[in-house]
Amino acid sequence: MEKKFEDIDSSGRWQNLYNEIRNQASEYPYKVAKLPVNRNLNRYRDVSPYDHSRVKLENSENDYINASLVMMEEAQRAYILSQGPLRNTCGHFWLMVWEQCCKAVIMLNRVIEKGSEKCAQYWPTSEELQISFTDTGFVVRLLSEEDQSYFTIRLLELQNTKTGESREVYHFHYTTWPDFGVPESPASFLNFLLKVRESGSLSPEHGPSVVHCSAGIGRSGTFALVDTCLVLMDRCKSRSSVDIQKVLLDMREYRMGLIQTPDQLRFSYMAVIEGAKILLTDNSAAQQNKQRLLSKSAPYLESDPPPPPPPPRPHLNDSRPNGQATSCVELQAPSGDHLLPTEPDSHDHNVEDLSGHLRKRHREERIASTAQKVQQMKQRLTDSERKREKWLYWRPVLLNVGAGAALAVSLLVCWIYSQ
Repeated sequence: MEKKFEDIDSSGRWQNLYNEIRNQASEYPYKVAKLPVNRNLNRYRDVSPYDHSRVKLENSENDYINASLVMMEEAQRAYILSQGPLRNTCGHFWLMVWEQCCKAVIMLNRVIEKGSEKCAQYWPTSEELQISFTDTGFVVRLLSEEDQSYFTIRLLELQNTKTGESREVYHFHYTTWPDFGVPESPASFLNFLLKVRESGSLSPEHGPSVVHCSAGIGRSGTFALVDTCLVLMDRCKSRSSVDIQKVLLDMREYRMGLIQTPDQLRFSYMAVIEGAKILLTDNSAAQQNKQRLLSKSAPYLESDPPPPPPPPRPHLNDSRPNGQATSCVELQAPSGDHLLPTEPDSHDHNVEDLSGHLRKRHREERIASTAQKVQQMKQRLTDSERKREKWLYWRPVLLNVGAGAALAVSLLVCWIYSQ
């Protein structure tokens, strides 16, 4: 694979390879996306979900949302690639996350890029702490937030106000990936991918993670392609056994236009090659490569504790068409008369208690830190308001004094000229 990359790179054939993939990609109908009732639900006119792979909303009068279920069976990976929510589709977005039992939302864009809104603010900030979506009956609360140099990890609580049930959802936000561009280095992107993987959000026992950028095809396609190729390489223990071009074409069967530029295609190859050096080595060498990757991208991240794991997630009901889930039932142990209760190991129990206590303390510290930031923000707003009130009080006086002075000067000038 490295030799192929070097051959393409040295001859400058990335544009040719990209055009070849575009020409080989299949086209499928997307009639539902083009219905008049759905026009204002699409961010871009030329990016639509295929009819056969679109995610369908269940508890909504209109089941349409611009999102596609991408199933990579060989890698046992499933992703929901979605456009960045519009202001009028944020409630639909969280309804989809709830119905599909998603454990994480992976955001690869910023809200504002190059002066344009690329995505609505669909999650609460540290100032407001919660946001409500009355059209679909959901409340989203911010439980914790960890800012790193190029990404942010949030833990959100998603509450269904109709049933009273709540779940925790990760929000992994990569903040330094330019539109139609690529990250500064594969190392920083791979470190972000490792953080997502460590949370368990991409595991097959959970619902598919939602991956979105602005259109849900360029940066989102790059993320899904790199992750899938690395899973396949790890299973085969061979770099040459995975054809990145074929994997991308397979993914394009589910959503149009994945990977938008030759640079994104080149970066995908680079990230897969670099990531394989971590996976396809013995454990000691892999750990060294992982530490090198972490220190290369952000040295201080090694000591950061991993985000607290949310509660177990249910399986998807694969019998439903298009991977739709009928309900989210928490995982339970098998039941039967032949199963007898066992006494838990006291050492494991103590370790679990200590781990839970540490996670609880970390969360309380983060919440306290967030509350402190909110209080500081309120204090700044109060100080600003006081200054504004003082200005409004003195403004008429100053204006009158200025007007009187100007009038006096004018009269003096007239008197001088009249003498």
